[in-house]
Amino acid sequence: MGDQVFSIAAFYKFTKISLLCELQTEFYEFLESLSIKGTVLLAEEGINGTVSGSSKSIDKFKNFLFEKDLLSESDFKVSSADFMPFPRLKVKLKKEIVTIGDCEINPVEKVGEYVDPLDWNQLITDEDVLVLDTRNTYEVSIGSFEGAIQPETTNFREFPEWAETEGSKLPKDKKIAMFCTGGIRCEKASSLLKDKGFEKVYHLKGGILNYLEKVKPEESLWNGECFVFDDRVALNHKLEPGSYDLCHGCRMPITEDDKLSPNFIRGVSCAHCFDNKTVEQKRRYADRQMQIDLAKSRNQKHIGSKREVEQK
Repeated sequence: MGDQVFSIAAFYKFTKISLLCELQTEFYEFLESLSIKGTVLLAEEGINGTVSGSSKSIDKFKNFLFEKDLLSESDFKVSSADFMPFPRLKVKLKKEIVTIGDCEINPVEKVGEYVDPLDWNQLITDEDVLVLDTRNTYEVSIGSFEGAIQPETTNFREFPEWAETEGSKLPKDKKIAMFCTGGIRCEKASSLLKDKGFEKVYHLKGGILNYLEKVKPEESLWNGECFVFDDRVALNHKLEPGSYDLCHGCRMPITEDDKLSPNFIRGVSCAHCFDNKTVEQKRRYADRQMQIDLAKSRNQKHIGSKREVEQK
């Protein structure tokens, strides 16, 4: 923790992108020049990322995205923290900017109806509406909207299978109101459900993060905290880092009470995963944690290679 305040920007846009390799290099060099860290994903279908830096740096990056027509104002969400939530900068080339495993799904051509956060409560309290949480089980475990259907996936690639099996059993004459962290997963999930014959598909514009920003806590129907994929782990209703930590053995969110378990070993395991880890895995994780602690004692960061520009 420190006195410096970091801005964290989450953004995405589905749009046709060409010359990906050149853009990848340009992005990395621009972000590095501003000391911005985080992850940016580039694909032919668009851009998706979460990055952090000073307020001025994030503003410059936002303008950079606008100049390249890679940003919609409503899909650039900013929160803050008093620590840098990312260890390094990564700019990756991907087949999909959010991986559902079906490149034929195209939210630009077909997508559900966007619902403003201020209209969301009215929609999900309608008896004719089924509420669907498209996130993974470990995310749902720390917060959701009451009564939401949970596909119980471990990653988004499993959503199409759920839609084909359990999802297909949902009555098609009902309205489906879906939500996710920032909105991007619902772009593809809503497109998929419409392909499967659901006509009344709605999704929360800007996701949970937008809802927490726009809706007053006293009027909110959100329960718990919102899991995020960085060192903040979870956010409360003020979009501030919440009460959860992360088990670095299984990446599950854990509480301070969870750390009291005899199966919790810092950097190695927790009660969720202790019995599922082999002796070799635990040894390897313990060695990694020792290297992290050693780096900290030398006032260094254990982050692997400095430059990570990947193509996957």
